[in-house]
Amino acid sequence: MNAAPTNDPRSSPLDEDENLHARRLSQLGVTVLLALGTGSLIALVRQDWRTLGFMAAALLLVGASLALTRRRRIQPAALLMLWTLAVIATLAMWTNQGIYSPALLVYPVVLVIGSMLVRRGQLLALLVFMALCLGGMTWLTETGRHQFELSPPTYGVLAYVLTILGAFSAAILLLAGDLRRALARVRTEVQRVQESSEQLRYLAEHDQLTGLPNRRLGSLLFEQAIGTARRNGTLLAVMFVDLDNFKSINDSFGHSIGDDFLRQAAERLRAAVRSSDTVFRQGGDEFLILLPDVRDAAAVSAAATHVLAGMCRPYTVREITVSSSCSIGVAMFPGESHDFETLVKKADLAMHHAKDAGRNAIRFFDEAMNADMVEDLMLGTGLAQALEKNELSLHFQPQLDLASGRLLGAEALLRWQHPELGWIPPARFIALAERSGLIVEIGQWVIDQACRQLRAWADAGLGHLVLSINVSTIQFKRGTIDLVVNQALDRHGINPASLELEVTESALIHDAETFVATLARLKSLGVGLSIDDFGTGYSNLSYLQRFEVDKLKIDQSFVRRLSQSEPDQAIVRAIVQMAKSLKLQTTGEGIEDQATAALLRELGCDQGQGYLFSRPLPLAQFERFAREHPRAAGTMQAGSASPTPA
Repeated sequence: MNAAPTNDPRSSPLDEDENLHARRLSQLGVTVLLALGTGSLIALVRQDWRTLGFMAAALLLVGASLALTRRRRIQPAALLMLWTLAVIATLAMWTNQGIYSPALLVYPVVLVIGSMLVRRGQLLALLVFMALCLGGMTWLTETGRHQFELSPPTYGVLAYVLTILGAFSAAILLLAGDLRRALARVRTEVQRVQESSEQLRYLAEHDQLTGLPNRRLGSLLFEQAIGTARRNGTLLAVMFVDLDNFKSINDSFGHSIGDDFLRQAAERLRAAVRSSDTVFRQGGDEFLILLPDVRDAAAVSAAATHVLAGMCRPYTVREITVSSSCSIGVAMFPGESHDFETLVKKADLAMHHAKDAGRNAIRFFDEAMNADMVEDLMLGTGLAQALEKNELSLHFQPQLDLASGRLLGAEALLRWQHPELGWIPPARFIALAERSGLIVEIGQWVIDQACRQLRAWADAGLGHLVLSINVSTIQFKRGTIDLVVNQALDRHGINPASLELEVTESALIHDAETFVATLARLKSLGVGLSIDDFGTGYSNLSYLQRFEVDKLKIDQSFVRRLSQSEPDQAIVRAIVQMAKSLKLQTTGEGIEDQATAALLRELGCDQGQGYLFSRPLPLAQFERFAREHPRAAGTMQAGSASPTPA
């Protein structure tokens, strides 16, 4: 049975080659058997018994070769067939007309077949054998040692020649068919490789989710566009577009809805720009728009405004209506940079300024943004080491009872003295600490330092002072603030009533249930609770009842205009009356003159702090102030130790 090729896709290339060689060898073996059989009949008719004997031996050996082929022993089978044909042809030449014998035609057949089936060294051995045989017969003839009988052509000789040519032609046709099929497979494979290459190139240069060009292709398109801009003397802009509330959509409805939303957003962006502009996806919910050949910044602003308006319309995703907007940052060539990466970085920075401006906004890059970014990076690096290098300290601003003028405590304000830049404003580095998460570690340090200082004041005879620590929302989100406070109180042996924790009013709306649980645990420790900057955020009686706070700190924006503004007086009066009805104390911040202090007393405010009484003082100066100033008897709740600016 002939070996058949396999179509199993799991077959290895070696298996395919073996199958192909087996098929060739089987086909050629059958062809040779037919040729030898025909030659045997001719020899029998001519009664050429010697040739008939050669043919019979060859038939047996070729049959053995086919048997080896069936057993998948391809190389031995091929060598047996080729050497059989070569030797039989040589014997036929020796016993007949030498190199003029028609048997010589067998040699080329053997070489052609051998080139397809055996290794190069084995084919070379056959060629050397044939050359030696032909050379030997020629030498014997030339030296007269042997004379070959040259007989005129006969029909018998013609029959032998035609048989050999027929077998040779059949072998060539079989091999040519294999070659054509191999070439067809090669062409198919080349086409498949080309298609795969095109697909890989497309995938490498396009976003799989939206089909938009990706950043890699965008950089190539930018290089082309910037060359055109240089030649034509035109401007080029890069817009960095960030979807404002994609995370909440993704978290609320799942990633599948989020992916569909991104596809719709990509389509809107494509529809909102010119055909010459290119939209590509930066990653996540961020997109870049390349605007070549623009006249001026006003044209870019108009294009960005058009994009902003288009992205604000509600989306319908699988019958779910969602609302979104976007923030856009713009950087331009040649004003900001000459390379793609720098332009994208600056557009990204401008986009973050648009986010900080309240989102759904457009901002153009300017160098002040870059300076702020560099300074933020430097300050962020320095802030991470500030605790280790003892660069942070607490300053204390006294708080007094407005009715008696006695000292109740102090607000401890965090200060940072940078070794190179000097004193860094709290408003500058506190925001950095919150963005980086360092506020948690810094807040723990403030809590510990406040408790340590309370212990030191008690030991020095300055007892009955209370510090209140303004705790960041991020510290509450970590869920360990109550443990940190409890450990600090135990470590320094502090009366919990001497410590008061402040949270900003706006923080109360975030994860209210978690705040309720955490504040309840803190309250159980015995520490005081107050709301800072009251009146500027989400004033809500239900929050005050749920959180069980002890004090409201009236924001200084109302206090500073109190004597000149009747609306501010009305607001402060309402806050004080509400606090008294809820049995809460009130503290006025930012008192700078006697008229304001008197008016606060008249309105019923309990406590006050501000430049009228004292600026924030270093530790030694505050202790001098405390010793020289009358203090309230007993422990009262007052003051504030805060990692946030005054």
